[in-house]
Amino acid sequence: MAKEKARDLRAGIALLWGEQEQPTRGPKPSLTPRRIAEAAVAIADAEDLAAVSMSKVAAEFGVSAMALYRYVPGKAELVELMVESVLTEVPDLSAAASGWRPRIVEWARQSERIHRAHPWLLAATSMRRQVMGPNQLGWLDAALAALEPTGLTAGQQHRVFVLVAGFVRTRVQQLLDFDEEHSQEWNRLTGELLDRHADRFPALTRAIAAGAFAPDPVDPLEFGLDRILDGVQTLIDLS
Repeated sequence: MAKEKARDLRAGIALLWGEQEQPTRGPKPSLTPRRIAEAAVAIADAEDLAAVSMSKVAAEFGVSAMALYRYVPGKAELVELMVESVLTEVPDLSAAASGWRPRIVEWARQSERIHRAHPWLLAATSMRRQVMGPNQLGWLDAALAALEPTGLTAGQQHRVFVLVAGFVRTRVQQLLDFDEEHSQEWNRLTGELLDRHADRFPALTRAIAAGAFAPDPVDPLEFGLDRILDGVQTLIDLS
């Protein structure tokens, strides 16, 4: 099997940061990386990230896939441009109450909103070391700025950021996976199983009987963030 050609990361960075060389000869470009990214975002929002291809995006403009390569080297770079195009509004945390905790909570809520509006972001911003543009770095910068007053070390602040961002991503994935009809069927079937095998799962049976899985008015995002940030406060107090 032929080895896949390595990406030119410098070209991707130049594209994201608007530092690519502009052609000095030939006809004026009819498209721009931004327009191409916006068309790809529309496809991903309507379907999913897997539905995005150079040929499908090209069809939106009535051109061939090869025509897009004049602007975007490949799909990896296109996905990075898509991420950058939906993260245009870097979080403004100034409206949150003073203190590190309200501000990182506000950051998390804004992150949840953008991920719910564009579910494909979960796959596009997985933990791999991707090339990041100024908007995506702006989100990271805003979170670290919120955590600076904690007095934690830079490494600890970054680990808190990773923890909060990971929790938000997990919560969004749970929301996307939830299906009311399937949930009701699961509850019914699980209840029947436990009726027959309660002696094998005594703790679970007691928890269900006590309402552990009953509808809960508590906001799961708020609950999880509170528990995480309680732990961060303990770390601050011990520092």
